[in-house]
Amino acid sequence: MEDKVIVLDFWSSSWAMRVKDALAEKGIAFESQEQNLIDKSPLLLEMNPVHKMIPVLIHNGKPICESINIVQYIDEVWNGKSPLLPSDPYQRSQARFWADYVDKKIYGNAKKLWKEKGEKQEEVKMEFIEGLKTLEGELGEKPYFGGEGFGFVDVVFVPVTSWFYSLEICAKFSIEAECPKITAWIKRCMEKESVSSSLADPHKVYDFVLLLKQKMGIE
Repeated sequence: MEDKVIVLDFWSSSWAMRVKDALAEKGIAFESQEQNLIDKSPLLLEMNPVHKMIPVLIHNGKPICESINIVQYIDEVWNGKSPLLPSDPYQRSQARFWADYVDKKIYGNAKKLWKEKGEKQEEVKMEFIEGLKTLEGELGEKPYFGGEGFGFVDVVFVPVTSWFYSLEICAKFSIEAECPKITAWIKRCMEKESVSSSLADPHKVYDFVLLLKQKMGIE
């Protein structure tokens, strides 16, 4: 029986993008179901009753929640296609460490950066840039965080880059000037069909950010 794969999605969600990217990298066909995050659907509430959030992967009727957990599930279930995590236990532990770092130091500050202003924004910006520079050190001269091949940390990190244009405008800085190796890595990733087809358009994201700021009364 052919696998039935559904992603409960929201187009601008970096967490949802990483799930779609992992599936695309594996060549797995899936159905994306866009969710209303304000008026949540009965399906979303049924599939993720604990957090009531996207993304949710529904594989043959069974839900898997939380994006990093979902990406690991995808890698384990479809393990014969483009492995994302290395086979060596130590290298796997390092990949999981850096994926956790991305969530805590990059995603966390990115979410705050466009919302803040003044001194607080400057503080968050410096933390965000410091986090990127740390990742740049880990990337080193490798083409991808996974080494020669696109891997787990790349899948986890690359979706947030669709928000970089908005962050640069809102916080008035240049990621390319601060972190040229990260910028070159982004360009390499975007040359992959699995990535470019999974990520949201940065200019569309910026329009969405402006709408959110307006609704939140942020100027």
